[in-house]
Amino acid sequence: MSPKRRAVAKVIDAALLRRWPLPKLQGHADKVSRGDVLVVGGSQQIPGAVLLAGQAALRAGAGRVQVATARGAAPALAMAFPEARVIGLSQTRQGEIGLRGARELADVLARAKAVLIGPGMREQAAAEQLLREALRAKHEFTAVLDAAALRIFRDRTPLRSGSLAGVIATPHAGEMADLWGCEAEAVHQDPLALATEAARSLGITLVLKGVETFIVEPDGTAFRNIAGNSGLATSGSGDVLSGIISGLAARGATPVQAAVWGVYLHAKAGDSLARSLGPLGYLARELPACVPPILARLSRG
Repeated sequence: MSPKRRAVAKVIDAALLRRWPLPKLQGHADKVSRGDVLVVGGSQQIPGAVLLAGQAALRAGAGRVQVATARGAAPALAMAFPEARVIGLSQTRQGEIGLRGARELADVLARAKAVLIGPGMREQAAAEQLLREALRAKHEFTAVLDAAALRIFRDRTPLRSGSLAGVIATPHAGEMADLWGCEAEAVHQDPLALATEAARSLGITLVLKGVETFIVEPDGTAFRNIAGNSGLATSGSGDVLSGIISGLAARGATPVQAAVWGVYLHAKAGDSLARSLGPLGYLARELPACVPPILARLSRG
């Protein structure tokens, strides 16, 4: 019996991205043509996660962002994020989006080109209900899943819906271990092999975050990001990443292209801040503003 061939991942760099340009935007493109992103998540205890994700989606070039969060957090969020429409959803006594709130988004879901579910959420049941509501949409969109929404894959069952352009899941090593029923150490030992197995089994684009981040398609095609620095391991950084990916998907990038470009833009934004501020201590909220100039340089190439 021949030994099992190990998966190989292409290293992401500027040259690769310039050979794989994002969908071209016309000079007269308006905000509608650049796509709507719907970010669903947050709570009264963690209201900022959806703010970070929504701002990152706009910095990545999305045309419009709508944010749906727990009703108690909505007024302050609307003041802090004037560029977005903020929707307050029914919540639990603990200040989390409730199951009833998850059913209040049918009209908004009908217009989004990218739907990000999970940042700042802790209620698994509500996250799963939100995803079920999204899957009933009659138009094609990309679903980006983070945090509590990732737990829908705990039984290793693929999502089934004709409305999805694709699903992008963004776990870190601890979340991946929880989903796959293994120890975190097993994820650290061979992250590419585990990401490849999960992407194939679930039929999704998997972004396994870590010191090196791996992006794997369902057919096993894999990419490896080595850009970035340790300063990116900070509160809210993952919310920014999922927002960038969602913004690129809304613009028309395929799931894997949005993931690959998004991971690299996020990493290079961290490198930019490390040069200007120092390798540690920059904030997740500072990352989105670094994205447009990096995006412009790569797009010019």
